[in-house]
Order: sequence, then structure tokens, then C-alpha cells
Amino acid sequence: CYREHYGMELHVQNNTQILIPPQTLLTPTTLIFLAVLAFPAFLLGINQDRLKEKLTSRQMDSKWGGKSESINVTLNVEQACYTRDALAKALHARVFDYLVDSINKAMEKDHEEYNIGVLDIYGFEIFQKNGFEQFCINFVNEKLQQIFIELTLKAEQEEYVQEGIRWTPIDYFNNKIVCDLIENKVNPPGIMSILDDVCATMHAVGEGADQTLLQKLQMQIGTHEHFNSWNQGFIIHHYAGKVSYDMDGFCERNRDVLFMDLIELMQSSDLPFIKALFPENLQVDKKGRPTTAGSKIKKQANDLVGTLMKCTPHYIRCIKPNETKKPRDWEESRVKHQVEYLGLKENIRVRRAGYAYRRVFKKFLQRYAILTKATWPSWKGDEKQGVLHLLQSVNMDPDQYQLGKSKVFIKAPESLFLLEEMRERKYDGYARAIQKAWRKYAARKKYVQMREEASDLLLNKKERRRNSINRNFVGDYIGMEDHPELRQFVGKREKIDFADTVTKYDRRFKSVKRDLVLTPKCIYLIGREKVKQGPEKGQVKEVLKRRMEVERILSVSLSTMQDDIFILHEQEYDSLLESVFKTEFLSLLSKRYEEKTQGKLPLKFSNTLEVKLKKESWGPWSSGGSRQVQFIQGQGDIAILKPSNKVLQISIGPGLPKNSRPTRRNLSQSRGYSSRSQAQSYPMRAAPPPPGHQQNGVTNVPLRPQIPGNQQASQRTLYTSMTRPTLPRQLSGGSGKISQQPESLDFLKVPDQGAAGVRRQSTNRPPPAGGRPKPQPKPKPQVPQCKALYAYDAQDTDELSFNANDVIDIIKEGISLATFCDCLLSVKVV
Repeated sequence: CYREHYGMELHVQNNTQILIPPQTLLTPTTLIFLAVLAFPAFLLGINQDRLKEKLTSRQMDSKWGGKSESINVTLNVEQACYTRDALAKALHARVFDYLVDSINKAMEKDHEEYNIGVLDIYGFEIFQKNGFEQFCINFVNEKLQQIFIELTLKAEQEEYVQEGIRWTPIDYFNNKIVCDLIENKVNPPGIMSILDDVCATMHAVGEGADQTLLQKLQMQIGTHEHFNSWNQGFIIHHYAGKVSYDMDGFCERNRDVLFMDLIELMQSSDLPFIKALFPENLQVDKKGRPTTAGSKIKKQANDLVGTLMKCTPHYIRCIKPNETKKPRDWEESRVKHQVEYLGLKENIRVRRAGYAYRRVFKKFLQRYAILTKATWPSWKGDEKQGVLHLLQSVNMDPDQYQLGKSKVFIKAPESLFLLEEMRERKYDGYARAIQKAWRKYAARKKYVQMREEASDLLLNKKERRRNSINRNFVGDYIGMEDHPELRQFVGKREKIDFADTVTKYDRRFKSVKRDLVLTPKCIYLIGREKVKQGPEKGQVKEVLKRRMEVERILSVSLSTMQDDIFILHEQEYDSLLESVFKTEFLSLLSKRYEEKTQGKLPLKFSNTLEVKLKKESWGPWSSGGSRQVQFIQGQGDIAILKPSNKVLQISIGPGLPKNSRPTRRNLSQSRGYSSRSQAQSYPMRAAPPPPGHQQNGVTNVPLRPQIPGNQQASQRTLYTSMTRPTLPRQLSGGSGKISQQPESLDFLKVPDQGAAGVRRQSTNRPPPAGGRPKPQPKPKPQVPQCKALYAYDAQDTDELSFNANDVIDIIKEGISLATFCDCLLSVKVV
């Protein structure tokens, strides 16, 4: 449809020009040939004879007395050309308007909302020869400049006067006088009004109309300060400078002879699209002459101004630095001229002398009420006094603000930034308080959930211990971050889910200490051995005893009693372990196992368990074999182990019922409100034995090498400061000989959460050898020492962290003391 329309338009405008010989007066019959009009008539869907008639004549109504008469006026060649051009321009303009209207309707929203529009208007034009088109474009730019002045310079200064603000007026050029020169209707008439009057008096011949226009302009507005005339046109003093306009073609381009005859012709079309382009009501609009191009431009410009005045415009001023269109080519005189005529200098002066921020009292109070207690949540008194109270409370300089009749004016942006920063700090403080309360609640909820999930693994299957059922989970009871000698066996990016020192029983049921580490991928059992050869001979070093992948775990076996024994069944062989934190370990292992295998971890509960042994490469254990662990009812909360050949018999007293679940009884204790009377109402579990304690006739290897006293004290302070429940005292019910010497009461405490080397100490088991005093340890060998001048934090697992003035034992052989000191750069030999 659009393609046919534009083809029709070209035929109407161009083909008829071919049929008009220049400087020849033709009759209507010779003006347009029927063969040429046939195709445009077909495209428009109108009758060919009627198209010929309306292009060569028009109907004019006249009144005489009380009668009206219609006269059919034949057009000459020039009038016929104007009629043809008017029809072509009308078709083009109305199709363009139709496309714009269709796009707007497609983007129209059903409801009103805020929007951001961008107006990219054509710029001010000054050419070698400026005609009617440049006159219209520059007029629109004058109107937009007037809005800029109204909204920035004039409106701002008028607002200061209305609000009673102390202000020194700044002079500026108001281009309203230029706009009136162009568009005024009367007293004196403007250029467009005079132009329309001249065009209205043009009849059959347009020759000499431009000179008539120039003469009328000189007569009507020749004395205007912003208007000058010359022999071929006139000059207007625009805000951008003087522009000379050539009068040649002014009247011809302004005329629009789209008479009602042509509109009636288009409405008779057979095509609905052509009919819709001409919706005029001929019965109402028949009177009056057609509008000119200048009057249409003036109406559209005023409509644009009305639309912009309803908005809040923000201006982007573009400076053209040169005429060569080359980068970094800067013409100072040209740029200076543009800065001057755009009013940027006056605008900056007004902004500097004025106030950067203004706001109604009510809205100002609503935004910054949070800054003081008197204004939050609402100010009770006069709004102006409330604003003054806010500004004084933040110690703002009185020179930086003024209070008007209904608004507060703040001069410098920095003063506004002060208010915004204090407001953000207030909200940040309240947000942190809310976050703290929420995190505290979420952490407590998480701990309760973890205890309940762990308890569900053993619910109705195993008796629970009284002192650990409500214990919070910590995870790392060793402090892996402070022990790089253990961290070296774990991947650098592996997360430590659980770490604890446990007791492992071998094929002869002899106990030995192992560090049990659980990560999302593997289970590590780390032990210690003495170096038998080399420069480190005789020293105790950490050794990776076993590494088990989580998905290779077949099952875990436990008894139905309250003991701490559990067996990890793996494809190769099993591990018999004892840990006071078995419930926490099993819950974490169960989650990791489910992530790896998408299935539940098999848990077996029985009082007779079987342990598959490791196959050795020599000796009587080359075939592996198995051992049996039996559990019987005994007395007390401490398990008593009795090995016999291939059977380990464990006796322990009854614990809490199998259906016991965690409660919130110890929440008050975790907050620091624990009482001694509550602690004494429950039996006690013994604290773990210290390193070197003999159990079942086996002397344990020390847990880890001895550390200096000051570091040991700092670690003990760090870990004992963490919140932990208090273990009550166990009434002595076991048999055996007990030493009567006064002992430390430290064993009454629970194991330090996250601390290494502290384990339960059984007070009910008879001490080996009838409680003989422990022999004195061998004197510590003297080794070279050095003193740290500065503190250093370890960056890897094979580095050492120390503080300033720490004394360090040098135990590494193979390098000289001087070389070692040079490498540290911060160590001085004592």
C-alpha cells in the first residue's frame, strides 16, 4: 500500500511537469493528457475525469445579499502547478503523519506513567543563501531558546523573589522580542502574519509577490531593533547572530492551495486508506481559505512548547568546534560565539549565585527526619521550624542555606552531600542492627536444625549421652588454620567440615591417637611417627595413615548404647574409632555421602559388630581376617574395654532413652546465664586423657610436638574464650583405686571447642600401676634460638607464623644459622 502511494505521488508531481512546456499558456484540455492521468487515478482509486477537473479548475463560493452562488473557476498554468504541488505535498505529509501516529498507538500504554523523552531538534542554520526553510527552522530554535530562558534564568530568579530569598538579579538577554517579531499577529504584525497576508492577495500570477512582501515588511516593522532590510531580502538578529534571508521564493513556498475541491476528490476514493488520510468534515470546514506552510509551522512550534512546558526539561548543549569536521581542530572564536549566544555564561552566573537545591518544607522533613529524634518519625510543630532544627542539628553553616516562604534553599552541593551522607549512615546503622538480629536468629535456628538432623540419624536406634545431646556443633576442634603440618595433607582449596582427635583401635585393640579430618571429598586419618633416619632422626612428624573417599564408604556401624565407638566400613578394610563428637561427624558425613552418591548413608546398629582387618604383606595377618566388638550393659557413663583374643568387650551404663531429642535447655547457658546448681544435677563425663596417657596398657604417642609456652597460653586463651556448655560432675561409681592427692578441676570443663590436644580424662578408671607418680620427663635438649623483630603471617602450609619478640627454636638442619636469618629478613639471633 505504501509503495503504491509513493509511486502515485511521483506520478502526480513529476509526470505532469513533463506535459507543461515552459513559458507557454495552455488550455485545460492540452495541460494534462488523459494517458498520463490514468495511472495516478488508478493508484488513488479515483475517477480519471474528476482528477483532471480538480487539477485544472476549482469551485469558488460567493455570496451576494442573502443568496450564495458557486462559480467554477478555470486555473491558468501557474495555478495548476500550485494545485498539483499542493496535492502531492498533502499526500506525503499525511502518510508521514499516519506512520508516526501508528507507531505511537503501538507504543501507547493503557495507564499513565512517568516517562523520559529525548528531543533531538534540528540545529540553527546559517548558510550562504538562506530561504524560507531556514527561516522556519531558525524560528523553532528561537522558541526552544525562549523555553530555556523561561525555565532556567527567568523562572529561577522569579522563584527567589516569590520566596523572599536575598538575591542580586543577573542581567540576561531574553529572546522573546525576536519570537514576537516573527509570530505576532497585530501591534505590530509579525513577519509570518505579513507573509500570509501577501500570499492571500496573490491571484493568478505570483510574479512580484516577493518584492511586495519586502515592501510591506519595511513599512510595518522596518524600525524594529532586531530587523534590517536589504535589496534582496531582510536580516533578523537571532539569539545566535544575524541571519540574512533571500526573498526569492518566500511566497511561493509559503502558499498551500489544497482547496476543499481536492479534499472532496480524495474522499471519493475507492481505497479506505486514501479516505482515512482526509478525515475533514466538508460541511463544517468548507468556509475559509487553506492554511499556509508558515501558519502550520507556527502552530506546531507552539504545540511543542506547550508539551515541553508540562515536563521538566534537562538540556544538553552541543558546541561545534570547527567547520572542517576534524578532531582536535579548535576554533576559539567560533566556540566563544556559541557559548555566548547559547546563554551559557549567564546560566553559569545564575547557578553560581543561586542555590543548587530547593525543596518544599514537608518533603525535606520527610526525607531527612531520621537524622534527629525530634523529627522522627514525624515533626509535631511548624514545618519551617522543623527544617531549621534539622539544619542546626547537623551544624550546617548558616551562609549555606536560606528558608523561604514554602521551600528551603541550599547553596552548595557539598552541604546537600553532608545531609545525604548522614542519612545513609543512619540507615546503615539501623540496617546493621536488623542484620545482626537476623543473623543471630538464623545462626541459632541453624544450630538447632543441625542438632535435630544429627539426632534424627540416631533416633530410636541408639541411646544418647546426657551431656552432649544439646551441644552446639563447632566442626573444627583442632584448629586447622593454626596447624599447617596437618593442613598439608588436605588440598589447598578443600573445605574442612570436621576435624577432631579421635582414638583408633588396631587389630590387637591397642589405642592410638589419630587426627580425623572430613572434607567434602575425603576422610583423612593423620598420625605421628618418629623419624628413624636422616637429619630429622628422632623427631615426631605427622604422617597420613589413611585416606578414604566419601563415596567408597560402604556403611557405618554403631552400638545401641551410649558409647562413642563407631566403625567405618570401607571396601578395603574397616577402621574402629572412638570420638566424643561422633554424632556431629556422622551428620556431616551423611550429608557429603548423599551429595556424592544421591543416596542415604547406611547406618547399622547392633551390640555385636564385626571389624574387617587390613591384609598385611607378611606374617600371620597376611590373610586379613576380622575382629568382633561386643557391647554389654555395665555401670556409669564411661566405657570399660576388655580385650580378649579376637573379641573386644565394652561395658557401659545406660544413657538417655533412644527416643530422646535435643531441647533448648542450654540456650540460656550459651548466653552466659548458666548456673552451678543446674550443672550439678546431671552426671559427669570424664574429660579426655592428655597426650601420653596410658590406656589398655598402651602408651600413646604425643598428640603433636610441644609448642612454646607463650604460644600454648595464647591458644588456650583463644579457644577457652569460645562459648561452650559446661559438663557437670560425674558421681564416682566405678571400682578401683583412686589417688587421694589433690587434683586440678580443669577436667570438669568440656573440651575446648576448636582447640587441639585437650581430650577427656577418665576419673573412674584405675590409674596404671596403682597410681604411681609419673616419672620426670627427660630434660629438653638445647637448640639454637632466634628472636623475631617483626610479626609475620604464614602464607602457605609450610611457613611459620609468629609475632614480634617471639623466641623461635631452630630445629632444621642442613642450612646455616646466618642463611636462615637472611631468608627471614626479620629475625635476629639471640
